[in-house]
Amino acid sequence: MNRREMLHRTMLAAGLTALGPWGGVYSRVKAAEQDEAGSRPGGVKTKIVLVGHKPDHPPGTHLYLEECALLARCLRQTPGVEAVVSDGWPKDPSLFNGLNALVFYSSPGAELLFHKDHAAQAEALLKLGVGFTALHWATGISKNDENTPMAEQYLRALGGMFGFGWSKLDISPSRVEPTAPEHPISRGWTAFDLKDEWYINLKFLSAVQPLAKVRVQNQDCIVAWAYQRADSAAGRSYGNTLGHFHANFGQESLRKMIVNGVLWTAHREIPASGAPCAVAAQAS
Repeated sequence: MNRREMLHRTMLAAGLTALGPWGGVYSRVKAAEQDEAGSRPGGVKTKIVLVGHKPDHPPGTHLYLEECALLARCLRQTPGVEAVVSDGWPKDPSLFNGLNALVFYSSPGAELLFHKDHAAQAEALLKLGVGFTALHWATGISKNDENTPMAEQYLRALGGMFGFGWSKLDISPSRVEPTAPEHPISRGWTAFDLKDEWYINLKFLSAVQPLAKVRVQNQDCIVAWAYQRADSAAGRSYGNTLGHFHANFGQESLRKMIVNGVLWTAHREIPASGAPCAVAAQAS
């Protein structure tokens, strides 16, 4: 039995259905874009679901669904990738059939991933080795207490975590620098200047591999990391706190490091020049 069949049968046996309260597939992702995904050898595709929802911040920031659609278009430029955008946790259980990776660009991801209506489903996906990526605020939890069961659960899922009870924010120009240039996620991009909302004093597990940092308030702050989940079937997670401003996604290096990270969690090989991530001028 292959991994896809095992995932499907496990979910059926557990009676797990997508019961999230947020809604269905994001309507602005056109069916024509789905056809751009080619097949991998043997006709097997790499399936990635990106989860966002309506904005919760001022205009020009936290445009969750827009950025998910942008990243999905970038991901489809890698042959064999099928990328689907969902407005909230998918209600259609078929979206999880053969799933390779899950991506959140959303409000705090802990409450989204482990919402009571689908926490068991999320845990099953993670244990089966489905990749997990959290971007910007999705790397966090809204609660201030880092010792809650949900905080501990999310930290085990992502490897690192933002929280208002122990972290700080800063918005200023800085330089994003790679810290592990030999890692596949670091391929094809070099240090770049950026003004973003930086997260300071994140909480990390010791197994995390830092991938990028910035210098803010006279200290080095990790802004991207990779994590091999020990309590899963070769599961990989990727955290990246960048992406507060919509305009920042016009920076190719930012897009490339994120797309590389998502593909890495899906166990795809990253080219030496990094994954393709071209966008039309008006989309960036």
